[in-house]
Amino acid sequence: MDKKGQRVLIIDDEVQIRKFLRVSLTSHGYEVREAGAGEAGLNEVALFGTDLVILDLGLPDMSGMEVLRKIREWSKVPIIILSVTEQETEKIAALDHGADDYVTKPFSMGELLARMRAALRHSVGVEEEEPILIFEDLLLDLAHRQVKVGEGEIKLTPTEYELMKNLALNAGKVLTHKFLLRTVWGPAYENDIQYLRVFIGQIRRKIESDPSRPRHIITEPGVGYRLL
Repeated sequence: MDKKGQRVLIIDDEVQIRKFLRVSLTSHGYEVREAGAGEAGLNEVALFGTDLVILDLGLPDMSGMEVLRKIREWSKVPIIILSVTEQETEKIAALDHGADDYVTKPFSMGELLARMRAALRHSVGVEEEEPILIFEDLLLDLAHRQVKVGEGEIKLTPTEYELMKNLALNAGKVLTHKFLLRTVWGPAYENDIQYLRVFIGQIRRKIESDPSRPRHIITEPGVGYRLL
């Protein structure tokens, strides 16, 4: 997707942050709208639509988490949380409630732009439902349940494949430990993080040229994993 004309809504009560983001994002070709409170942000999404939301958690009229929950009741628009809070529990809660990513203030504009691109790519992939997903040298053929690195096919167990498929279908998005465990193994395994780590390690040994320095399955410490 060409980012020209892509609409970004900033929901943040800090005027300086909104001004900085508007200038930076506009210079990169995005159309930017702003809201200084949660209710105004919800109205913007409902009335005007947007391709991506940048959402602060500390808003004057309601919590950003409530705004997130309300948007997710009826929209799949990519949402990136922008907050001063570094607590892992809050990051996990936001991701579990449907956020696509989480960036902590102060932040690098380069990092935010990269995460925006990943979230927007994922939203396009969901709409198109492409059966073949390519990540540099890594290829997943969903129709034939095949995984290849370069020209060689990689043999994954059924559980390893389900993990890879979930990561690939949400490429660029952080998937929490709880989400992956619940989706692949079921609710009874939601807290077995070490179990998940073992399987991620097995997959890395099969798809990564250097499993100790992975390029595809990236660890988000204390939160989960993302596929790049």
